Amino acid sequence: MLDEQAKTTILRKIPHALYICGVKDGEEVNGFTASWVMQASFKPPLVVNCVKQDSKSHAMIEASGVFSLSFLEDGQKEMAQKFFKPQRRVGNKFEDVEFYEGETGCPIISDSLGYVECRVVGSVPQGDHTVFVGEVIAAGVHRDGEILSLESTGWNYGG
Repeated sequence: MLDEQAKTTILRKIPHALYICGVKDGEEVNGFTASWVMQASFKPPLVVNCVKQDSKSHAMIEASGVFSLSFLEDGQKEMAQKFFKPQRRVGNKFEDVEFYEGETGCPIISDSLGYVECRVVGSVPQGDHTVFVGEVIAAGVHRDGEILSLESTGWNYGG
């Protein structure tokens, strides 16, 4: 029998960085704070990005087949918090955030460590998230610094 408390406690010890995942569908852009992200291959360069299936961003990734990941710097907790809220409640999350559109048309946060842009090459819908496999087709570095970790925010997303 699964010990729910033990499962939650130990799964929350998996380290996660925080990113803003930028998405687009036609002219519309959106973004969300992502933490279930990791590199999956060198050749070709692949990352996996797990996205909640009932989110608007999930539908936008499915429709466009692309996404970006802006890497947040330690100390950018407020930026991460802004993008945690569902778009239907807060409207345009990019209203007061400087960004530019990358090669895919996805939004990239100007005030970030850097970014990757990905073309979806596979997906695995399981449970309440979909594992999107993205091939890195563009990347850039804005500055050097330490990445923002989920642990440093005091938040929990996992378990």
